[in-house]
Amino acid sequence: MKIRPLQDRVLVKRLEETTKTAGGIIIPDTAKEKPSEGLVEAVGAGAVGADGKLIPMTVKVGDKVLFGKWSGSEVKLNGEERLLIKESEILCIVEE
Repeated sequence: MKIRPLQDRVLVKRLEETTKTAGGIIIPDTAKEKPSEGLVEAVGAGAVGADGKLIPMTVKVGDKVLFGKWSGSEVKLNGEERLLIKESEILCIVEE
């Protein structure tokens, strides 16, 4: 199945969080938080401004992004969880 988000929405795959701290302590599954870092898999065309013109998207497929803890809606795609969020909920693009 393939998804194409509408308007200014972005499909993000959460990146796995590490299970061990820098000091070597293993974090149990029950204490883990969902990561707020992900990889952009699909983007919409962009938002429509008040004047009716299309505002292009800033993020693109393949970008690594940070987003808010409670951002977007979780969806299942081919049995895997994805996050569908608005571009305005993305805090930054991680450049390495």
